[in-house]
Amino acid sequence: MTGLCAGRVAVVTGAGRGLGRAHALALAAEGAKVVVNDLGVALDGAAGQGSPAQQVADEIRALGGEAVAHGGDIATTDGAASLVATALDTYGRLDALVNNAGFLRDRMLINLDEDDWDAVLRVHLKGHFLPLRHAAAHWRAEAKAGRAPVARVVNTSSGAGLLGSVGQGNYSAAKAGIVGLTLVAAAELGRYGVQVNAIAPAARTRMTERTFAETMAAPGEAGAFDAMAPENVSPLVVWLASADSAGVTGRVFEAEAGRITLMEGWRPGPTADKGARWTPAEAGETARKLLAAAEPPRPVYGAS
Repeated sequence: MTGLCAGRVAVVTGAGRGLGRAHALALAAEGAKVVVNDLGVALDGAAGQGSPAQQVADEIRALGGEAVAHGGDIATTDGAASLVATALDTYGRLDALVNNAGFLRDRMLINLDEDDWDAVLRVHLKGHFLPLRHAAAHWRAEAKAGRAPVARVVNTSSGAGLLGSVGQGNYSAAKAGIVGLTLVAAAELGRYGVQVNAIAPAARTRMTERTFAETMAAPGEAGAFDAMAPENVSPLVVWLASADSAGVTGRVFEAEAGRITLMEGWRPGPTADKGARWTPAEAGETARKLLAAAEPPRPVYGAS
């Protein structure tokens, strides 16, 4: 390892398993002191048993790193505030926030209950906003005190948020919202020395190994590259959380297997300007011409 994050303090939410655990271990391996957050819930957000956050913190320490566990609910103001306070009280600083926590309650839209909508939006979108808000308040205070931070935020979106995913209306909406939040935060917080980016990872986790069982399966051949291992995503997260990523903000990267893709979002395509108001028939005819001149959209995940 190169010590890319030596001396830095990173917080990772949802770090008890899957991608979050892989990120926490990778950050620690590169020298970061890590606050490992996990509420320890089941796949659907129901109460779980044990403390996966403590287990990962113990694992990091056993490997010679520094880590502390945090078991609070980061989708509450008190939980998010205590998360930032844990980093500051334990290590005296905060340099990077990796927002990763989430769970699934998949339903087709006509079967999607309001409670399932609210729960998924809460943990994914509110669970990004509140830690970001409290971390940003600290970094703004540091900047105003003349201690300009070299701060990094890595948010977690999804291909479902970029393209949609059949049976995941709540999850797709939340992950799309995270992209919007990332863009706004990057624009607002740059003056305080904070860079904000997002990843859209594809990896084997509790949330994907059932839904996409065949795609996410580990290779049967010994020594073969495990394309869907969550550890494949973490190197990009570590780099985005490091000072070495200077100048990179407001970006979304897809990360899967050995591939990293810089995603290019909504931007103007074919256009027509009459210089006056269209009639409905003219608007429809023009829209069809624009569609014919445009690139076809990528298919929604899960669509046949």
